[in-house]
Amino acid sequence: MCGRQVIADQVPCNDFIFRKRNKMTLKSAFEDLTETTLHPISGMLGKLDYLSSLRRATGYYEHWGLGRVHGELAAQRALAEAHRSMLSRILRLPLQRLVEDLELSSQPKGITPAVYLQNLRLRTDLLPPEPGAASARHFNSVLHALSSLT
Repeated sequence: MCGRQVIADQVPCNDFIFRKRNKMTLKSAFEDLTETTLHPISGMLGKLDYLSSLRRATGYYEHWGLGRVHGELAAQRALAEAHRSMLSRILRLPLQRLVEDLELSSQPKGITPAVYLQNLRLRTDLLPPEPGAASARHFNSVLHALSSLT
């Protein structure tokens, strides 16, 4: 029975409870993924690399924390959306910016951009589910062009 009793530095009880609750921000699974998980990963190619590493051969993404907080369905949708979005962003970048991104993405791995690019080119799982034939060809041509520039 709190009523209007004064607690904690002369703040009325129900105001105190409201202020504490009001500090929590509610994020969608996609916002949580992009702002919390993907934000610290260097480079767009690095983010694409990370997102593709979460996708299993079945097409199912595995991200324990996102699924636990937001539910599996919301986590799957957010991961697939982020994966498609990252590919789309990469395909819209000029090659010079992709060369810079390649360097940025390779640094945390402690390898040269050329080795990082070679590792990406060897992967068969970089693309999101059903990217479309044009996107797949475009992405492969981008990787080929980058290999000529590094």
